Formats: sequence, C-alpha cells, structure tokens
Amino acid sequence: MSILIGIFTFVLILVSVFLVLLVLAQKAKTDGGMGATLGGGATEAAFGADTGNVLTKATQYAAVVFFVLTFGLYLAHIYVSKHTTATEGQLPVIEAPATPATAVETSPVPESTEASSVTLPETTPAEQTNP
Repeated sequence: MSILIGIFTFVLILVSVFLVLLVLAQKAKTDGGMGATLGGGATEAAFGADTGNVLTKATQYAAVVFFVLTFGLYLAHIYVSKHTTATEGQLPVIEAPATPATAVETSPVPESTEASSVTLPETTPAEQTNP
C-alpha cells in the first residue's frame, strides 16, 4: 500500500508542476501578461488560432486530476492510519523461559541472635500521673 501512495504522490507532484506551467503560459484577457513573456507567439504557432481553448481545456483536465489525486491520497492516509497496529514495525518481545521452582535455591534468612537494639525507658507507677 505504501508503494502505491509513493507513486501517486510523485504523479501528484508532476501534475502540480504541469498545472502551474499551464496557468503561467495562458494570456490574460487585458494584456499579454506572463503568457506573452513565456512565448505567447510560440503557443499560437504550436496550437493554431485556438490556443486559448486548448490551454483552458488542458488546465481544466489537469485541475480535475489534481483534485482527484489529492482526495485519493487523503483517503489512503486515513486508511493506513486506521489499519496499522501499535506493534507493527516493532520487533516481537521474547520472554526468557521461567526457571522451575525446584531449581531455584533459597537461602535461609539469618535469625538475629540479639534482641531488639531499641530499649524503652522503664517507668515506675509513681512517675505516671493521673490528671
């Protein structure tokens, strides 16, 4: 799918450049404009007296192809983004085998030989006061 998206993107770039050149080659109705600068006489020699009609039709067809390709690539982008999973493109996670419980050695917890090192002060009943 991604190879088709790449091919259609390249075709879209070519159509875009062609469309820009077509628009620049056309003569404006009031003056020569960019069409005269880019050789308006050469286009009349190539296409005859109906140069404006030929360039207008070519511009219309190129614009339709441009919008169809753009909309198709937009839909393809949506399709690809919805149908890819989060794990796609990542290496699979391989867990280490668990060791059996009998093979695991357990060391006994050493018992403390001393009593608690914290000693509480001894109080006598006379020191305790009742309010």
